[in-house]
Amino acid sequence: MIASLLIANRGEIACRIIRTARAMGIHTVAVFSDADANALHVRQADEAVHIGPSAARESYLVGDKIIAAALETGAEAIHPGYGFLSENADFAQAVLGAGLIWVGPYPDSIRAMGLKDAAKARMIAAGVPVTPGYLGEDQSPERLRAEADAIGYPVLIKAVAGGGGKGMRRVDDAAQFADLLQSCQREAASSFGDDRVLLEKYILSPRHIEVQVFGDSHGNVVHLFERDCSLQRRHQKVIEEAPAPGMDEATREAICAAAVRAAKAVDYVGAGTIEFIADASEGLRADRIWFMEMNTRLQVEHPVTEEITGQDLVEWQLRVASGEPLPRRQDELSITGWAMEARLYAENPATGFLPSTGPLEHLRLPEAARIETGVGQGGSVSPFYDPMIAKIVVHEADRIDAIEALWDATTDVEVWPVRTNAGFLARICGDEDFQCGNLDTGLIERRGEALTKAPEPQDDHLRDVAGALAARPASGVWEAAIGFRANAPARSDIRIVDDAGTLYTVADATPHDGEPQEEVVSFFLGDGRGFRLHQPRGSGSAGAAADGALLAPMPGRITAVEVVPGATVTKGQRLVTLEAMKMEHSLVAPFEGTIAELNAEPGSQVGEGTLLVKVERTE
Repeated sequence: MIASLLIANRGEIACRIIRTARAMGIHTVAVFSDADANALHVRQADEAVHIGPSAARESYLVGDKIIAAALETGAEAIHPGYGFLSENADFAQAVLGAGLIWVGPYPDSIRAMGLKDAAKARMIAAGVPVTPGYLGEDQSPERLRAEADAIGYPVLIKAVAGGGGKGMRRVDDAAQFADLLQSCQREAASSFGDDRVLLEKYILSPRHIEVQVFGDSHGNVVHLFERDCSLQRRHQKVIEEAPAPGMDEATREAICAAAVRAAKAVDYVGAGTIEFIADASEGLRADRIWFMEMNTRLQVEHPVTEEITGQDLVEWQLRVASGEPLPRRQDELSITGWAMEARLYAENPATGFLPSTGPLEHLRLPEAARIETGVGQGGSVSPFYDPMIAKIVVHEADRIDAIEALWDATTDVEVWPVRTNAGFLARICGDEDFQCGNLDTGLIERRGEALTKAPEPQDDHLRDVAGALAARPASGVWEAAIGFRANAPARSDIRIVDDAGTLYTVADATPHDGEPQEEVVSFFLGDGRGFRLHQPRGSGSAGAAADGALLAPMPGRITAVEVVPGATVTKGQRLVTLEAMKMEHSLVAPFEGTIAELNAEPGSQVGEGTLLVKVERTE
């Protein structure tokens, strides 16, 4: 058995590998960039090595640095995780060439499945069904157009070296073909350094079904059943489940047998996934499920397979890499219950899923679910890497119970001030078609704002929260002065910023008099949205808009200042513009008056609650 292991990755997958390795008594070595110096995977590993600047191309994608770190620390093996260098055959070969153990398939197997056209040709020879299409060497626009016409529209143009949803274009009729072909080729050349494409028949009711396969160096290959990854947004998976809804035993047997044949065709060793596309217009049928590609690594969604089979796939990887045979025979594997995984991202569905990066001042993840994460409270979401916060995994007796458990979990997420897609995930769980198993890869796009736009909280709901805050027992003499205010209205506002960056104001909150300060409380609705309440106290500059004090609703950058000290302003006049979370927020005058204080300069960064402008009311 491997005695020491370097993990050539970061985040939740590095933490996941460390957990299993530690349970097996294996010494672990982490690598980290500048941005990850205090990351969770670095703290969890037995030792860690710095490998360069924050940008992945200067650290996690530099194979020589990673191999040097392994040799320096005496690690016997390298586990690549997924992403980064996990499917780079040259890196795998370099690891082996350095006398280290590669926890993954043979480099030749990676190469065989790395190019989609060659992989499909190999699958045809192995008797694995493939999607009708064109895989030819002739890449002239005329030949490709003729082949598309023969296949029949719609067709899908795919980059031969593509992956991650890049280099793909759907063509609905012949008139679109030339422009979309050029667009696809440009993206393919830019992303992969290879502009070659293949053509496939576009499936109008597509389901994304994949099969987990595992091989060892003794010639054994098994499958660990299928997963359904049809819930996608722009070709990126959102929720995965196992087994696939609507899959009967005969179809399961056929697709899993085809996956095993595919793995054997490339002498596969280790964990891999055979991805299929299914025409689900008439349900799942063996004669309407076709090979798409193979991922020669561990998948992000591997936990759902672990949950239904009771197997630790990382342990399998480490045992197989050590030369051991597979831990289980095919007849020793079975499906128990139903599992689902939701990917919790730091992103804002209301603004086109723009990433939301920054500090995790408050982070609470559901305790009733399996959580795979690489961050903790007090950490941060870096702009340099994938903005995943966690994978939320549930396992129940049946699909309905699993959906309910996932809904419960996604509504129990608390994150501030980073925005998340938790509410989006919860609304998917509540979708009728998803609950009934009537899903395909276009479901999320068809639903549109029904899934991406959260309903605005009701005024009475916010007032209840504000009232509860104001009614809390006083903790000091000044706080006890409820309702007293000299020469000012006996009221103030509580301002609430939701996770879409929308500012809500709750009026009629009872003010607290006394020393200038402001109480800040975070609270969360049951759909993953976080709010922060600013309870104004005192008569100084930390008051709310009713006092004429305008505070930054969240950390951000000042983009415009439209007044100067002493200027006269009218009610509603824009004073300062703040850019935060890729959105602009305008602070306006709450009443007619003059600018008594101005603490904002264009281009400056400000923290949440910073006094930006103080307006004195015109008598």
